[in-house]
Amino acid sequence: MSIEVKNIRKNFGDFQALQDLSLKVESGELLALLGPSGSGKTTLLRIVAGLDSVDQGQVLFEEQDAQHQKARERGVGFVFQHYALFRNMTVFDNIAFGLKVQPRRIRPTKAKIRQKVLELLNLVQLEWLADRYPWQLSGGQRQRIALARALAVRPKVLLLDEPFGSLDAQVRKELRLWLRRFHDEFHITTLFVTHDQEEALEVADRIVVMNKGRIEQVGTPEDVYHNPANPFVLSFLGNVNLFHCRLAEGKAFIGDSALDVPGLVLDQPKTAKLYVRPNQFKISRGPGKGDALKAMVEYVNPAGIVVKVNLKTENGERIYVEISHDEFNHLRLMKSQQVYVSLKDVTYSEYV
Repeated sequence: MSIEVKNIRKNFGDFQALQDLSLKVESGELLALLGPSGSGKTTLLRIVAGLDSVDQGQVLFEEQDAQHQKARERGVGFVFQHYALFRNMTVFDNIAFGLKVQPRRIRPTKAKIRQKVLELLNLVQLEWLADRYPWQLSGGQRQRIALARALAVRPKVLLLDEPFGSLDAQVRKELRLWLRRFHDEFHITTLFVTHDQEEALEVADRIVVMNKGRIEQVGTPEDVYHNPANPFVLSFLGNVNLFHCRLAEGKAFIGDSALDVPGLVLDQPKTAKLYVRPNQFKISRGPGKGDALKAMVEYVNPAGIVVKVNLKTENGERIYVEISHDEFNHLRLMKSQQVYVSLKDVTYSEYV
């Protein structure tokens, strides 16, 4: 089922939560709503679900106006961050709840409800927990049960509000992979709210980056990461180094130092801000052929997939760099060592 919101505006008193926001979610798409707290992600999700009304605008399901449909009439399944499972019900009864409270004319028989619940428990790989209570489960298990309960009523749309936010890092990673595999198999139109950049980049078909009730950029994970629309998107999607400089003759002049900028072509000198991700630097023991920044190693952390290096240039600029372990072993970097830093690429430039 496709979903479209047109020119949505929502205020809470004097606070403008959503500002003339428009967005289309394609049928079968997994779309991540990504942004900091207060950016309007959950408000938008609740409006799509029919849990909140709008002050202005339209909500369309399959190009049909859904404004006057109640939440239960929209065919949505909602999974909350804190599970919202019934503590006094078993896992089986939690999943069966939505089926048991359906109107009599469409309510399945007890046998069909049991069959459906067991199918869902098998789907989330927790069939052995049917008789347990929520308080007897781990956080990851509770979240999968909440997802199974949402799926029990065969929703046309699945809405997930920071579903993994309260879990530890390893469980979050496992459930992200599980959710991606689940979506690839069933293709339920899914909106997924998160403030975790890694989560959005790993799970979503497309990402909507939100800030202060507006959409900053919509695109595939690759698009928004490698081609950010503005500095906010760039900085929100990972660490970035900012240089205030003058650009001329293929170089960035930073204080008294010059730095070669690959691919830079300008008709005339310009004052600019350069945004460079940590993996877009090259560290050398010597100055090399082109212009590079002379710097001192302040800190090295080789733990993890990449080696993290903090540098301080002669001009007092601090640079955060990430290099491979092979590069690190070749350079044999140590604290207080003098090195030279050059650019492989620039993520984003802004003329001022």
